Amino acid sequence: MNKIFILLLMCTMAATAQEDCKYSIITTDDNKELKSTTEYLMYERVFGGTSNFVFFSLTSSEGVPILNFQLLAKSKDFPKVYCLDKASKIYLQLSNGKIITLINALEEQCSGLFYDGEEKNNIRILSSSFLFSKGSLEDLEKYPITFMRIRYSTETVDYPIKRELASETTGLSYLPENYFINNLKCIQ
Repeated sequence: MNKIFILLLMCTMAATAQEDCKYSIITTDDNKELKSTTEYLMYERVFGGTSNFVFFSLTSSEGVPILNFQLLAKSKDFPKVYCLDKASKIYLQLSNGKIITLINALEEQCSGLFYDGEEKNNIRILSSSFLFSKGSLEDLEKYPITFMRIRYSTETVDYPIKRELASETTGLSYLPENYFINNLKCIQ
């Protein structure tokens, strides 16, 4: 009887330890399925009236996994312009020391400028999609991310990845280090 109770307890703990998948888009069209997870805050920097954010989401299009990337900058001044081109890449260093390379899937684009009249902020948004290199998903499912480097069109920027990110802006807590461990299952 004790063995059955322990087994049930372990199964319950394993089931509750997994995060539920949250989707922002689910489309079925001509027997094709497109699933996207909701955006997740991977990096936040608030300093001197300027805020910078990096968001990830995952999409599966006909079984092909895609990383959706978004860079958002907000300031009373004019935030810096960032551009991506065909040579742009995201490098993710894992806790086992391995570096995973993701390749930009879209043509050249630069961050667009918008004005928020309510808060009187200039906002720049840059979005793109990145493809996973062959064999990288297996490592991303097992090992946390420790560091992210993004090669933009004209420069390379480093983003340290935190184990836990308490957002100053949203007041919510995120676990960016384990983003792929917790979310890749949602698009497979």
